[in-house]
Amino acid sequence: MRREIRKIGDKVLEGKDVSMKDVLPLLGTNGPDVLDLAAAANRVREEFNGNKIDLCSLLSVKSGKCPEDCAFCAQSAHYKTEAPVYPLMDIQRIVEEAKEAQARGTGRFCLITSGREVSDKEFETILDALGRIRRETTLDLDCSLGTLSKERAESLRKVGVTRYNHNVETAESHFLQICTTHSFRDRVKTVEVLKGQGFSVCCGGIIGLGESLQQRLELAFSLKQLGIDCIPFNILNPRPGTPLENSEPIPPMEVIKTISLFRLVLPKGTIKIAGGREANLRDLQSLALLAGANGLIVGNYLTTPGRNAEDDLTMVKDLGFKLRS
Repeated sequence: MRREIRKIGDKVLEGKDVSMKDVLPLLGTNGPDVLDLAAAANRVREEFNGNKIDLCSLLSVKSGKCPEDCAFCAQSAHYKTEAPVYPLMDIQRIVEEAKEAQARGTGRFCLITSGREVSDKEFETILDALGRIRRETTLDLDCSLGTLSKERAESLRKVGVTRYNHNVETAESHFLQICTTHSFRDRVKTVEVLKGQGFSVCCGGIIGLGESLQQRLELAFSLKQLGIDCIPFNILNPRPGTPLENSEPIPPMEVIKTISLFRLVLPKGTIKIAGGREANLRDLQSLALLAGANGLIVGNYLTTPGRNAEDDLTMVKDLGFKLRS
């Protein structure tokens, strides 16, 4: 297995693409070989991305009552959960949150709403808030507002948004097991609109949704085919009241293995460890950054708390990384 890991790692370092056939044998990596795989992925990260870490803070500006039935989501109106429910925040609150995120060392700030899309009035409020954040901070701006028309995409671009998040969530072959109110293709269509408007697209998924190991690779290769340059990597943290509330957690070293495989498939993108890292990786969070990851979501997530941002900054510094400016 170590020879196979070196062979695939060297192929990627030479700038060559790897196929599903190339990578499939690495799914059998276990025990000490996982650290060899992580080391190979780390070299790929260093070669194509240097030693800079991208930090991003999220702000859920509208929460709950989502009409979609995503089985992992505590904000879905289909399930009874304890997730917060509130309408769109006012502009002043959004701007204050952005300033606090910048003070914590965040370079990117992402506004997120629940639901398939926002109303015209809500969209105008968000545009106003983004304009103020642009004027009053130096943050790079992201949004995740559901499906997006070309006209709305253009409005966001004009106000200074450079990246848009729209996760495909899981492999296409597993998607119907997770969501029935929209399709994998629906999500891809929004990604195509964003790319057509010149956005950097933040698009990833969640592992631990009952998918197979091979379906995790399928997800990675779908993101590669879409040309995604920022990949949020979430690990399910089951929410009470959702269909997946009793899901078995993924062992930490399996998470590390999966991150490493994503890096070999996606050598040049930003792989950003996001929701569920504290619950699933625990003391091994730093190892994720030595297994090919080069980004973190810092602070809280949408319905779950993250760890103290100062702890993340200390971890990044201790590992010898620099913050991406």
